[in-house]
Amino acid sequence: MHAQIVLFDGFDPLDAIAPYEVLYAGGMASGGAVSVELVSAEGAREVISGTGGLTLRATATLDPARADLILVPGASGRVGDLTDVPEEDAEADRPQPDQTIPVLLGRTLTTELPALLRAAMTDPAVTVSAVCGGSLVLAMAGLLDGRYATTHHLGLDLLDATGVHAVHARIVDDGDLVTGAGVTSGLDLALYLLERHIGPQVAHAVEELFAHERRGTVWRSHGPVPTPF
Repeated sequence: MHAQIVLFDGFDPLDAIAPYEVLYAGGMASGGAVSVELVSAEGAREVISGTGGLTLRATATLDPARADLILVPGASGRVGDLTDVPEEDAEADRPQPDQTIPVLLGRTLTTELPALLRAAMTDPAVTVSAVCGGSLVLAMAGLLDGRYATTHHLGLDLLDATGVHAVHARIVDDGDLVTGAGVTSGLDLALYLLERHIGPQVAHAVEELFAHERRGTVWRSHGPVPTPF
């Protein structure tokens, strides 16, 4: 399984690095069955995060034809008004320290990222995943209409407003779409993806290595619908 983790200007570092480390360790524990790289819609470049100017290097262009798994992180910055997402942003390429999360997420819509993610979403061989505000990037690009997904609890109403069945759960598995809630859920999301695609023994070994236990039940649209308590 080859995984590509997307970086964009203003991304949240933990959303990207936590899954990266889990998947990289999964590759070590599985004898190379998992590989992972950092990518961007623009290709190899230094990408500045929304956390104190921390920069990571994307080593390649996001390419759904090469990926089995694509993961989209959220943004890091001031929360602001999550309903105030600009349609266009003509400011400089790099985010400024006072920019809000909605501005950073909205800026992705002016790049090649939505088209690349659309290509991934239409390929049944590719699993698309997202952490935190990454689900909102997909939703605002019009890619999640009628799908089940989660995001940070502050963004669930916005997710629902875009036509998504927003689920208040830590991890939501909707087939070829798997999403995680708040930032630390990136660990749980990546461990679940390891279990689903490689196997529970490898996922458990990585879980032990990182001294981290996944929380909660993975939500799927299977089984009877619960009655109100």
